[in-house]
Amino acid sequence: MPTGAGRAALYRARAYRWRIHRMVGLYGLCVLGLLLLMTWAENQGLARHWIGPIFLFVPVMMYAVIGVWGRTGDADEYYVAGRRIPPVYNGMAAAADWVSAASFISLSGALYLQGFGGSSGQPGGLAYLLGWTGGFCLVAMLVAPHLRAMNLYTLPEFFQARFGGKWPRIIAALAAVLCSFVYVVAQIYGVGLIASRLTGVQFEIGIMLGLGGVLLCSFLGGMRAVTWTQVAQYVVILLAFLIPVSWLAYKQLGNPIAAVAYASQLHKISQLEEQLLHSPKERSVQQIYQERTDMLEAKLQDVPLAMERDRLVLHERLRYLRSIQADVGAIAAVSREYANLPRSPQEAEQLWRQQLQEYRERAQPLGGLPRHGQPFGGDPEGSAQERAQFNDERANFLALMFCLMFGTAGMPHLLTRYYTVPSVSAARTSVAWTLFFIALLYLSAPALAVLIKLEVMNNLVGVRFDELPSWIAQWARVDGSLLSVEDINRDGILQFGELRLGADLIVLAAPEIGGLPYVIAGLVAAGGLAAALSTADGLLLTISNALVRDLYFSRGTHKSSSEQRVIVSKFVLMGVALLAAWVAGQRSSDILPMVAMSFSIAASAFVPAMVLGIFWRGVTRQGAVAGMLAGLGITAYYILSHTQWVQSAVPAALLADGLWWGLQPISAGVFGVFLGTGVTVLLSLVTTKKNKKVST
Repeated sequence: MPTGAGRAALYRARAYRWRIHRMVGLYGLCVLGLLLLMTWAENQGLARHWIGPIFLFVPVMMYAVIGVWGRTGDADEYYVAGRRIPPVYNGMAAAADWVSAASFISLSGALYLQGFGGSSGQPGGLAYLLGWTGGFCLVAMLVAPHLRAMNLYTLPEFFQARFGGKWPRIIAALAAVLCSFVYVVAQIYGVGLIASRLTGVQFEIGIMLGLGGVLLCSFLGGMRAVTWTQVAQYVVILLAFLIPVSWLAYKQLGNPIAAVAYASQLHKISQLEEQLLHSPKERSVQQIYQERTDMLEAKLQDVPLAMERDRLVLHERLRYLRSIQADVGAIAAVSREYANLPRSPQEAEQLWRQQLQEYRERAQPLGGLPRHGQPFGGDPEGSAQERAQFNDERANFLALMFCLMFGTAGMPHLLTRYYTVPSVSAARTSVAWTLFFIALLYLSAPALAVLIKLEVMNNLVGVRFDELPSWIAQWARVDGSLLSVEDINRDGILQFGELRLGADLIVLAAPEIGGLPYVIAGLVAAGGLAAALSTADGLLLTISNALVRDLYFSRGTHKSSSEQRVIVSKFVLMGVALLAAWVAGQRSSDILPMVAMSFSIAASAFVPAMVLGIFWRGVTRQGAVAGMLAGLGITAYYILSHTQWVQSAVPAALLADGLWWGLQPISAGVFGVFLGTGVTVLLSLVTTKKNKKVST
């Protein structure tokens, strides 16, 4: 029987939960009301150039209001939201934190491009779904309850509390900054992509607009504000993903439950793929791309000579057009081509090698895309080459799934979420809710990829170029790598091999591809923006806390109050956000590969020492430090060895010689996890024996 004080605390907790239920319910009704209002306005003739900005600014302002409402200077509220977030809402916040720009924007796109099994050059497909979902099982069983029981604020604090000394915490903090920064750059890239499409501004300005939303959500209130903005963002994410996929499923199949109904469409895609494989027009496209491949290979034999020839050819063409007083547009096009010629042999070689890789892919059947429903390429019962291809693609699939699972178990911004619940049992319940909320989206992602591919094959392929929908040109202006289309065989009709869609485009353009109302396109963009913002909030908070709490103030030489530490954390967060925005503006990579690499870093740096430290008393400080450094070092080395700017700046003798066991760089965490585990165990055993000898 609880005492009077216990009954009062129970009553306050129950009143708090009911107040939160009412507020979240009211917010959900407001979101639905906005959607219905915009649908009515579009039917009444509201122009599209108004719908996009409204779906950008209204949700961001709602998140900003929640961020201001959640402002705090209290350290317990700023770092762990007072440890009183109900499990169901912590699960929603964790799901929003997890359904990043990679999951929302790029996952279905990766399934569109890679099929279910991926390929040797682009491992992925269902590996992303299986790896990320399986990772939460590891979090629930191995990590979250044990970390919550220690009443910590950040993940690096665990390493100091468990192993003692300063170096475990310093290394963990640096690793948290590294993996979180790579991850947050991908999110801000997604923010810029969506903001520029919705408003029509330049990509770089779109980044800054979205960055303002990120800072408004996380700057003032830390984890308290981030938690409730993430709950609000999850509502938008859920509606933005499920409405278009359900609409497309109903349009194609008469059944809105896409995750159940889409299987029948796989057979249709297989039939269409078979027709494309035997189409003479598709083969003519492949032949032209093969000719371009051969031409580039010849130019790369002598880059300076090829540059001079290109310059002379364009110069003579330009002079000829001017001499015959040709059309101004033709002269301007050749002038632009002349002005955009590479300035140096190094620049030319880098550009031509990128083009060579693209042309090689597009010279393959289906534009280089694997058959959608096949498990892996090659044939386990075929020739030696086919068996090698099958084994290579299967190995990359399993390696990527392994890295994503263990990276999930070590991702700092995710694990910190489970510090915010009231108890250890609530942490376990919160993980279950997280899995439920993520499953609502992940079960529909493969369905969306299939439905969109069928729309493209049925409604775009075979259309005359002068009759293509306007959204193709609009997306091509945002970023040429997202969408490219060229009448390469000059027949005036779009072939499947002439259309190139980027993974980051498929979901954002899904309503337009499917012919849905533009208000749905605005909603999808708002959902993608919410996904990117929610994850960016958590990542920036993790980075600033690692720099300030785990590095700057952990040494004890800087005396300050908890309020002063919170203030410093806020301004460091702003600086990191601006730096990440600058890096994202360089457009150095697609979203999904960047995110996968951050998971490899987290898996190798944290998981071996953390899990062994939780379940094995024999782990020593020396073993943990050496294991973390070894795992992180080998992973970073393998990733950087296959990065273009590193390859151009560092002698080849110092870099990894090709692919190890055929594994792609995004799966570098495989080497880090196994090496880190081995080093941690061996050195712990050695140092334990030495300590016993010294003590005796």
